[in-house]
Amino acid sequence: MIDIRDRVRNKELQSKIVSAEEAAAYIKPNMNVATSGFTPSGYVKAVPTALAKRMEKEPFKINLWTGASTGIEEDGALAKVNGINVRMPYQTNKELRNRVNSGDVEYIDMHLSESAQFARYGYMGGGIDVAIVEACAITEEGNIIPTTSLGNSASYVQQADVVIVEVNTTQPLELEGMHDIYVPLDPPHRLPIPIVKPNDRIGTPYIPCSPDKIKFIVPCDIKDHTRPLGEIDDCAKAMSSHIIELLNNEIKEGRMPANLLPLQSGVGNVANAVIHGFVESDLKDLSVYTEVIQDGMFDLIDAGKLSFASGTAFSPSPEGLDRFYKNIKEYRKHLMLRPEEISNSPEVARRIGVIAMNTAIECDIYGNVNSTHIMGTKMMNGIGGSGDFARNAYLTIFCTGSTAKGGAISSIVPFCSHIDHTEHDVDIIVTEQGLADLRGLSPRQRAKVIIEKCAHPDYKPMLLDYYERAVTATKNAQTPHIISEALSWHEKFVETGSMK
Repeated sequence: MIDIRDRVRNKELQSKIVSAEEAAAYIKPNMNVATSGFTPSGYVKAVPTALAKRMEKEPFKINLWTGASTGIEEDGALAKVNGINVRMPYQTNKELRNRVNSGDVEYIDMHLSESAQFARYGYMGGGIDVAIVEACAITEEGNIIPTTSLGNSASYVQQADVVIVEVNTTQPLELEGMHDIYVPLDPPHRLPIPIVKPNDRIGTPYIPCSPDKIKFIVPCDIKDHTRPLGEIDDCAKAMSSHIIELLNNEIKEGRMPANLLPLQSGVGNVANAVIHGFVESDLKDLSVYTEVIQDGMFDLIDAGKLSFASGTAFSPSPEGLDRFYKNIKEYRKHLMLRPEEISNSPEVARRIGVIAMNTAIECDIYGNVNSTHIMGTKMMNGIGGSGDFARNAYLTIFCTGSTAKGGAISSIVPFCSHIDHTEHDVDIIVTEQGLADLRGLSPRQRAKVIIEKCAHPDYKPMLLDYYERAVTATKNAQTPHIISEALSWHEKFVETGSMK
């Protein structure tokens, strides 16, 4: 077993160091198990791996609550053995997604800013039986130093009956001091969150925890298995260019300062590519208040353009993770992690006026956005934090390629097959074709702009035909639709494999 005594600074707690198998044996069927992790960063690895092996021989299920998605050793391993009954609040693992869409897993998709409070209130079927969190060290007082994400860890530790800590020796001790941990009180006792700029510190650099609550401490030497990011293609570059042009115009019109307002960006290839585009712009002294810090943020630091970024997880590519570790002494000057109910707080997002940039699966001609479902029924990943920011941002932008599946799907449709963000929360829609600024427009005006600016040429005539016939059929109604045809594009794809 790996020697972690130098990282467990509380001498009395060293007697609680056990194997992953011994810790996993404590978990019983139908327990509510809450873990660290937000994207494949800072998630627990050794105990879920041991638990999945146990479930292979002794089939049973647990209810798994996390911060967001996790890695293959947790979501992947437990889904593979069908060991999850209820899962919340977000996932990206293919094995787990298949279990969700086959009905094996009851999946609770929710706004990430609400998930810790849901758990605290007992809405999820009782309290937390055990919290399992990753740490790079435990302090002399027994407090927990997190690793590359915070997510809901602080709230879960606070609420759990017992805590299991995985001390991960691959996580550098230089992470200590990079966290700002603040758990708000619940109504009616909640106070204003005193953040007015991204680098404000309001909490502690550790998760407070009584040593008596820690049941086991497990050594781990498994590195975060972060996801690779795709090449920044011409489509992503075009979207980034459209956004930067828009923001430069906002500065010119006096609606934003020269260094913009704090940026928020979602997860994944498109989001990372959009942030990377700022590196090549003339913009500088930028700040970020977001969920995840990806490779593009490191690019901005290296280019001298980023003053500070606040998030809840470092979620770079494998190469980006190595780069982060290598340059952590410099990067730590510009970066901070918070609990997700603070990083995603609607209160803070509204106060500081974030520029929210998130991705869509599809948008309709009136500005509604689907972020979660394929053809209206199959869950992709989940809403994540996009709704936390979209409803409360100073400026809300959604990006998507104009087509998918090699052109067989139009991402601009007559009516979304599922709506996560209504037209009332969406200011800007961007594809590689162009940018539709929807501010101050009525539904019929929005439809014309979205079709003209964002639709792919292969689908633009079809969209115009639908819209014009809908206007005639409804005699210029507020939001013209031909109800019998509104979802016919999706129906056609399901039947033929193409919307054309």
